[in-house]
Amino acid sequence: MITFTATIQRFDKKGEKTGWSYIEISAAQAKKLKPGTKTSFRVKGKLDQFAIKQLALIPMGDGNFIIPFNAAMRKGTGKKQGDKLKAVLELDESKFLMNADFMACLNDDPMANSFFKTLSAGHQRYFSKWIDSAKTTPTKTKRIVMAVNALARKMGFPEMLREEKRNKFN
Repeated sequence: MITFTATIQRFDKKGEKTGWSYIEISAAQAKKLKPGTKTSFRVKGKLDQFAIKQLALIPMGDGNFIIPFNAAMRKGTGKKQGDKLKAVLELDESKFLMNADFMACLNDDPMANSFFKTLSAGHQRYFSKWIDSAKTTPTKTKRIVMAVNALARKMGFPEMLREEKRNKFN
């Protein structure tokens, strides 16, 4: 387990990470969590008093890692870019469980299911986590339908969200 104070940063221009808020984990800190690894791995713990689990540490190529600091984390901690927070992290080796309703619907659509299986585990989890984050049953249902339809058209998670955003403004 590691405990440290981090400053929430934001990428100005960094390819697909442009605009992301994140906290940095040094190579030395990452080594304490999972010695010798240079690839993404999952952690659990707390950011201030906000509990986290199954959160990916993403390698940055220089030995350091980042944790993307998403909207749920910003809301849960009440923090934004430039703010400091206390991080308490440990390795999370628990198995991720996909949303059961989503998986049942995927099994009913062979084209969507086939494309879904070609995605990396991390990209598959984006869909499930997004569905699980819905606060109401109608929103969860809408997201499942949207995801299955997008996957049937061979669209990944970011492409699906971009298309949805474009459709809202047309």
